Amino acid sequence: MAGETKTKAASRKEAQGLRVERVWTKEGVHPYDEVTWERRDIVMTNWRDGSINFEQRGVEFPDFWSVNAANIVTTKYFRGAVGTDAREWSLRQLIDRVVTVYRKAGEDHGYFATPADAEVFAHELTWMLLHQVFSFNSPVWFNVGTQSPQQVSACFILAVDDSMDSILDWYKEEGLIFKGGSGSGVNLSRIRSSKELLSSGGTASGPVSFMRGADASAGTIKSGGATRRAAKMVILDVDHPDVEEFIETKAREEDKIRALRDAGFDMDLGGKDIVSVQYQNANNSIRVSAEFMQSIEDDAEFALRSRLDGSVVSTVKGRELFRKLAQAAWECADPGIQYDDTINAWHTCPETGRITASNPCSEYMHLDNSSCNLASLNLMKFLNADSTFQVEKFVKSVEFIITAMDISICFADFPTEKIGATTRAYRQLGIGYANLGALLMASGLAYDSDGGRAVAATISSLMTGTAYRRSAELAGIVGAYDGYARNAAPHQRVMRQHATANDAITTVGGVDVAIKAAATAEWARGNEIGAKHGWRNSQASVLAPTGTIGLMMDCDTTGVEPDLALVKFKKLVGGGSMQIVNQTVPRALRNLGYQEEQVEAIVEHISEHGHVVDAPGLKAEHYAVFDCAMGERTIAPMGHVRMMSAIQPFISGAISKTVNMPEAATVEDVEEIYFQGWKLGLKALAIYRDNCKVGQPLSAVNKSKKDEPAEAVREVVQEVVKTEKVIEYRPVRKRLPKKRPSSTVSFSVAGAEGYLTASSYPDDGLGEVFLKMSKQGSTLAGVMDAFSVAISIGLQYGVPLETYVSKFVNMRFEPAGMTDDPDIRLASSVMDYIFRRLALDFLDFDTRSELGILTSAERAAQLRAEAGEPDVDLTEMRNSAPVESAAKPAATTAEAPAAKPVEVAAPRRVGSSTELLELVQGKAADAPLCFTCGTKMRPAGSCYVCEGCGSTSGCS
Repeated sequence: MAGETKTKAASRKEAQGLRVERVWTKEGVHPYDEVTWERRDIVMTNWRDGSINFEQRGVEFPDFWSVNAANIVTTKYFRGAVGTDAREWSLRQLIDRVVTVYRKAGEDHGYFATPADAEVFAHELTWMLLHQVFSFNSPVWFNVGTQSPQQVSACFILAVDDSMDSILDWYKEEGLIFKGGSGSGVNLSRIRSSKELLSSGGTASGPVSFMRGADASAGTIKSGGATRRAAKMVILDVDHPDVEEFIETKAREEDKIRALRDAGFDMDLGGKDIVSVQYQNANNSIRVSAEFMQSIEDDAEFALRSRLDGSVVSTVKGRELFRKLAQAAWECADPGIQYDDTINAWHTCPETGRITASNPCSEYMHLDNSSCNLASLNLMKFLNADSTFQVEKFVKSVEFIITAMDISICFADFPTEKIGATTRAYRQLGIGYANLGALLMASGLAYDSDGGRAVAATISSLMTGTAYRRSAELAGIVGAYDGYARNAAPHQRVMRQHATANDAITTVGGVDVAIKAAATAEWARGNEIGAKHGWRNSQASVLAPTGTIGLMMDCDTTGVEPDLALVKFKKLVGGGSMQIVNQTVPRALRNLGYQEEQVEAIVEHISEHGHVVDAPGLKAEHYAVFDCAMGERTIAPMGHVRMMSAIQPFISGAISKTVNMPEAATVEDVEEIYFQGWKLGLKALAIYRDNCKVGQPLSAVNKSKKDEPAEAVREVVQEVVKTEKVIEYRPVRKRLPKKRPSSTVSFSVAGAEGYLTASSYPDDGLGEVFLKMSKQGSTLAGVMDAFSVAISIGLQYGVPLETYVSKFVNMRFEPAGMTDDPDIRLASSVMDYIFRRLALDFLDFDTRSELGILTSAERAAQLRAEAGEPDVDLTEMRNSAPVESAAKPAATTAEAPAAKPVEVAAPRRVGSSTELLELVQGKAADAPLCFTCGTKMRPAGSCYVCEGCGSTSGCS
C-alpha cells in the first residue's frame, strides 16, 4: 500500500496539470461585462387564488433571461433569508458562489497547470452558466458555497441486508437524503420473503411489509424539506418469492383510492385523505433477468428462489407473471421494469459488486451505497442557423463540465460515511443534455425517424466519448479512481463496447455524419489514453429529467423528451402572460424550404388550432416533424422506445423517461412495450397509460366539444392565454309561469336538517331554488332566503347551473360530514350538498362526469366497466336523462328573445403550458398540480416539473 501511494505521488508530481484554452470567452473581457443586466421584481403568486407565495424585488439578471428562468433561480437557488442583507439578489452572486468553490478546489487538488489556467477555467464556466449553455444539478445550487454541507449529488443508491439493523439504517439514511433535497433507490431482494422462516422459527415479514414504514417516513419528510418533495425507488428481483405481492401492491392501493373516492373522501393528489393510502411515495420497479425473459419467449416455468440458500421456493409460468406485471402497470403505471443482464453487461466495476438498483428516476445505476452528481447541456446552444452542429465547441464544453464535476467530488459532503467512501473511490459522474426534442424539430427532423435517431445517437456518443477521454486525461494528472485497478479489464471492455456501438450507427447523410466522425475519434483517443493511465471516473453520463434546471436554461424540451406541444404558455415582464407558438416551429419550416409567407400562414394555423393538420401549404410528409408528446398528433409509444434504444449504448447509466400510452392501450400493448425494451437493449423502462391514476384530473371533454377549444385558441394576447371572438346576447330574464313543476327534498348534513325545493320550467330546466333551514326569523333563515333569491334570479337570467355547481361544490365549512342521501354520503358543507343534489337532479351524465358528480349506481357501473364486466353499458347511462329530469339549464342566453348580439372577449385563464394544451385538446391532461403554486405540472423524464416555480416531483 505504501509503495502504491508513493507511485501515485510521483506520477502526480510529474503531471503538469491541465492547460486550459478559451472557447467562449475573450482575453481581457470578463463574461459579466459582455451582457446587459437589468433589475426585476420577482413576485410569485398562486394564480388560482392570487395569494403571494414569494416576493423579492430588484433582483438582477441578463436581459435575455426569460421571466420564468429568473423566477425559478430567484425562488429556488438564491440563498439567505428574504428581506435581509444576507439574501442573494443577483445571478452574478449565485454563479460566483459556485464557480469560486470549483476553481479553488481544482487548484488545491492539482488539476491546473498554472493559476492562469484556473482563471480561464473559471471564466469559461461562468460564461456557459451565464448564457445557459449548461447547468449543474440542483443540489449544487442549493449547497455549494453556503454554510450548509456541500452536498452536490442528486442521485443516491442505498443497500439493505436481511437484518433489522440494516432495515432501520435504510429508514434513517433515506430520511437524511430526503432532507437534503435528493432522492434515493434501493433493492429489497436480500430481505427474506414472507414464505421463508426466521431463525426463531417464525415466518419472515417480507419486503413489502417493510415498505410500509419507509413509505410513511417519506410521506412525512416530503412536506418538511426545504427544497423539494421526497423521491424514491423501490426494486425487487423477479425471482423473489414475494414478487407477485410486490407487483400488485400499488394496483390494489389504487382500487382502495377508487373506493374511498366514491365514498366521498378527498383522494385527489395532495388531498387530505390520500395520506391514508400506502406505497404512494415511491416508484416501484421489477428487476428482470434474461432467464425470466427467455421463459416468456419459451412459455416455460420460472423458479422463485429462497433468499437464504437460493433453493426453489415455488415456480410460476413466465408468461403469467409477465402478464401480472403488465396488468398492474396498465392499472396504475407501477411497477416499471429494469433489465438486469443488460445493466450489468455495461457495468465498469463488476469486480467490486453488481448493479442492483437505481435512483428514483432510473437514470443512475451503479454500486450500492453510492451517489452521482449531474450536469446537463442545452443542445440548442450548439445548433447553427443552417442546422449544422457546433462539434468543436460541444467537445470543449464537455471537457470543462466533466472537469468541474470531477472536482466537486474532492470537496463534496455526503449524507452517510458509506456513500461518501464509495463515491470518492469510484467518482461516478452523470453528464447529460436537454432540448433534444427542440433540436430535432428545429433541424426539420421527426423525433420518430431514422434521421432523428441518428442525430440523437451521434450526439450522445460524442458526449460520452469526450467525457471518458477527458476522464482518462484527468487520470494521467490526478490519478485513476481508486477502484480502477481491480476493475481495469471490465472497464476497458465496456469502453470497447461503446466504441463498437458507435461504429454501428447508421447515418442518414446529414449533420450526423460529421458528429459521428468526431465521436469515433474521441472514442479511439480516449481508449488509447485510458489504456495507459486508466480513467478518473467509473461512470460518465446519464440522461436525467432536467426538470428545474431545464427551465433555468430556458429549454423548450427536457432530457430526451420530444416537445410537449406546439403552443406554449409564456410569462411576460410586468406580470402578464401569453400563448405563443414554439419558436422552433418557424425555424423548422425554414429549414424544410418554406417561404416566409408560408411560414406565417402555418404558424397562424398552429396558433389557432394547436396542431399542423390541414395547415395551409404544409406538405403531409412534413407533419411528423411537428409530432409532440401530447396533442392532435402524438408520437407512438414505440417511437419513444426506439429513440431510447438508439441512445442507450452511448450512456454510461440509463435514461429517465416514461413512455406515455393512450387510455385505450391494452394490457397486451404494455407487454409488448416491456418485451421490446428488453429486445432493443434498454436498461430500464416505465409506462404511463393516460387516466390510469385516480388521484389526478381524469375527465375528458365530450367528443362533441373536442373541436371547440381550437376556436378558443385564436391569437397571442396579454393577460393569460387567448381571446376568442364569440357572439353573445345580452341577457333577458325568463320568468317562470305561475304554475310550475317542482320537487322538495329533505336532507341532513352532519345532523343539520333542511329542505331544498327546486322549481323548473315546463319545457325543463331549473329556474328557481328555495332553501329552508332553522326557524323563521333567525339569521340563518334570512341568509338562506337571500341566497335562494340570488341563485334563482341568476338562473332566470341564463347563468348555467353547471357554473353554480362548479363554484359551490367542495366548499368547506361546518356543518360538514355524513348525510342521509344514498347518492351523496359525505358533504364538506351544506352548499356542497345542495349543489351536488341539484347537479344530480338537473344535469346530464356527461356534464356531471366532468364535474365528478355521479350517483351511487353510476359509480358502481363505472367500477364494473373498469373491471371489464361485459354487461355494463355506459353509453346508455351517458344518453339517459338526469335523475329527476332530462333538464338542462333552460334559461340559457341563446334562448333569450329579442336579444341584441354584441362581440365580446371570452377569456379563459390558464397557468401553464399543460393547461393551455388542455384548452387546445379539449380534454384534461393527466398531470398533478404543483404543491407550491397550484399550477399543473408537465412531464419531465420519469418525473413532473412545474413551469411556474420549478418544483419537481422527483430528483432531477
